[in-house]
Amino acid sequence: MKLKFLLLVLFISITAYGARIKDIATFEGFKPTYLIGYGLVVGLKGTGDGTSVKFTIQSIANMLKHFGVVVNPNTLTLKNVAAVMVTATVPPYARTGMRFDVTVSAIGDAKSIAGGTLLMTPLKGPDGRVYAVAQGPVITKQKGTGFGAVSYPNVGVVINGGIMERDLPFYLAQNSINILLNNPDITTADAIAKAINAHFKQALAKPLDSSTVNVKIPFGYNPIDFLAQLEQIEVKPDSRATIVIDSHSGVIVFGSNVRIKPVSVAVEGFTVTVKKYAPVVSSYPTTGESTVGNPQSGALISQQQKVINPIEGTTVGDLVNALNQIGVPPQKIISILQAMKNAGAIEAQIKVQ
Repeated sequence: MKLKFLLLVLFISITAYGARIKDIATFEGFKPTYLIGYGLVVGLKGTGDGTSVKFTIQSIANMLKHFGVVVNPNTLTLKNVAAVMVTATVPPYARTGMRFDVTVSAIGDAKSIAGGTLLMTPLKGPDGRVYAVAQGPVITKQKGTGFGAVSYPNVGVVINGGIMERDLPFYLAQNSINILLNNPDITTADAIAKAINAHFKQALAKPLDSSTVNVKIPFGYNPIDFLAQLEQIEVKPDSRATIVIDSHSGVIVFGSNVRIKPVSVAVEGFTVTVKKYAPVVSSYPTTGESTVGNPQSGALISQQQKVINPIEGTTVGDLVNALNQIGVPPQKIISILQAMKNAGAIEAQIKVQ
């Protein structure tokens, strides 16, 4: 049975739907905090660090000294302990007593940390202060299921193993706050400001630049209540026309507004021509070489000559669908799109991953 590999195309239209401010932006100061610490995983079945990893042995000696046990590091030959880095991300409102997951990663030559226990590890913030501690059984990570599963024996997680010991510094402005766009865009920033002003029926918001909108907190409003209302306001975000290509999986993602100007491109035996007028296609031919026509886009495709003639105003989606119909391989489709971009026929940013 002959199989044909078709390119998977995803159509995304961002501008057609509204989005909450909460989904496209964040409030200044409302950012997560990264925590990090150095610790030891014990209880391993001979899969820990070897004697060549000196810092693990020294760490064990230092830990035992805190418990009143003095040993000579040069005499230790343990293989059931591994030195690890412990990392975590906590939300901006994290308070004392809050629990969270931590990631544990071996830094020595341990073969596996599966089944081990992370000993109490202090976790520091960017300012060098200890904000939390972590401890608990380590569960190693695995990607996929069945025979295709891939295990990562040197990386694990301690579920709810972290606990906040100190509140994170958090400041909420009382007079105004800045909204930071996840994807900076002047049009979207202006739309957010107008939507906020229309919702509260007063001039509270103004865009400062393509990524920042300043909003005054009205007198008499509780700041938290005001922000809760603010993030629920819907706007229609704008964005640049973008084509994202995954060359490995053959996936192309693009917006509905990406169109092609008149151009003619030849790539490895394929000629793609976008004209200023639609070719007349009276009917589908029933004899001779196979030809495929798309009456909606005006495209005419001949498999014998492998020539594609879409009309002006044809979208990237029309072109990709036409190329798929005659079995053009994904890599050639990518080459055609890139050639059209280089020729100035596609006014969109192309990102190849």
